Amino acid sequence: MEDIQYAKSHKLTLDNRKKATIYGIREVASFDADCVILETDIGNLTIKGKDLHVIRLDVDKGELEMAGTIDSMVYTENHDMKKTASGILKRMFK
Repeated sequence: MEDIQYAKSHKLTLDNRKKATIYGIREVASFDADCVILETDIGNLTIKGKDLHVIRLDVDKGELEMAGTIDSMVYTENHDMKKTASGILKRMFK
């Protein structure tokens, strides 16, 4: 039988583009004042903005609360990022 994996609970709340609360985070891959990259239960999440900062982070529960001016939030599949990175490297070293 085929092994089927279901995504765990993931929730994102955005208030007036100034405050975000995110549940279902596995890892914070990168965080600075302009860009945050998170690995979530349903794929990678890239958040871009200005003056981004952490209000609360609970790694054990997978929760993040952040504030700043949020300009965009984009989800990508984990395997898509790996494919893109390897594709770029292959083209560079041809």
